[in-house]
Amino acid sequence: MIKIFEVKTKKDLKSFIHLPYIIHKNHKQWLPPLISDEWKVFDKNKNHSFEHCDTIMFLAEKNGTLVGRIMGIINHVYNEGHNENNARFSFMECYDDKNVFDALIEAVIDWAGENKKDNLVGPLGFSDKDPQGFLIEGFDDPMSVMVTNCSFPFMVKYVEENGFKKKLDLVQYRANIPDVVPEFYKKIAERVEKNGFKLMEFKKSKHVRPYVKPVFDLINEAYSDIYGFAPLQEIESKEFSERFLPLLNPKFIKLVKDKNDKVVAFVVAMPDISDGFKKAKGKLFPLGFIYLLLSFRKATQLNLLLGCVKDTIRNSGIDALMAVSMFDSAKDANLKILDSHLIMEENVKMRAVMERLESTIYKRYRIFEKSI
Repeated sequence: MIKIFEVKTKKDLKSFIHLPYIIHKNHKQWLPPLISDEWKVFDKNKNHSFEHCDTIMFLAEKNGTLVGRIMGIINHVYNEGHNENNARFSFMECYDDKNVFDALIEAVIDWAGENKKDNLVGPLGFSDKDPQGFLIEGFDDPMSVMVTNCSFPFMVKYVEENGFKKKLDLVQYRANIPDVVPEFYKKIAERVEKNGFKLMEFKKSKHVRPYVKPVFDLINEAYSDIYGFAPLQEIESKEFSERFLPLLNPKFIKLVKDKNDKVVAFVVAMPDISDGFKKAKGKLFPLGFIYLLLSFRKATQLNLLLGCVKDTIRNSGIDALMAVSMFDSAKDANLKILDSHLIMEENVKMRAVMERLESTIYKRYRIFEKSI
């Protein structure tokens, strides 16, 4: 009844990419990514992450109809850097059918076993910049960030029934943006600037581009201990920036330089345009880009996407310097809510930053693991 087959042709890949739009057709909380962007992720000629990863993609067919998909990934760079021998499953989608779910996950388990891996972990993509984890709390709240999983509740039940256990949780906070920036933030920011650090702000995307390489160099240094992260090669950094920079408003990109003119911290955010993505239904044309532009104007929420501070100065107050500037930009744009994006449960420092804003956790995701 159920047929599992490997994605081998361009037609198969097209089916793999388009299947989630069918499965989630009536799923109000799902946030459809741009189809053109998905081709950049899954096409080996457009995504250089394939060069240091072994991968396999499967489709599931039942009674002649496509009903599921899954991807297996072995990230050799990550495994070698963290002394692990793991495979990953990712980008999994299916209907509420345990037999289909089981067949898909078993296909990747068999593949990982053939490659002599010790464990299978997931959902986890090429790196932590891809959607990760199954949603375990917050199913009724619409998705607001493009690179998060909007999985169904049954997926947690089925993965646990297949013997998978918790590897780690990720949490997502929501807070009110203060009408007036807290005084203690301002005082810390002033002290940081007196110590020789300089905040960089931008009005045009072309002014951001010269900083792409130093920013990703900093990411490779600062993210080394984050689970699932593997250092990005220069070509991967370029691809990642080209995917997202056109969607970003440079006013919500903040960089900090030290006395030697070196980038030592940054934060990137964007107004929540999820409504535009839903109306676009994965297509920029003919009307999708108009929906996105209109969504920018109507946004009331600011989504944090990416950021870090150089390890050696992490407790210097630089985060406050960037926060003051970001709050001011948010206020100018009439944004009222701040979304933290995903934070690892054990990342106490980042969670403390959000909790000082009297935020609440409204979504929780879980990465699972199973010995094979």
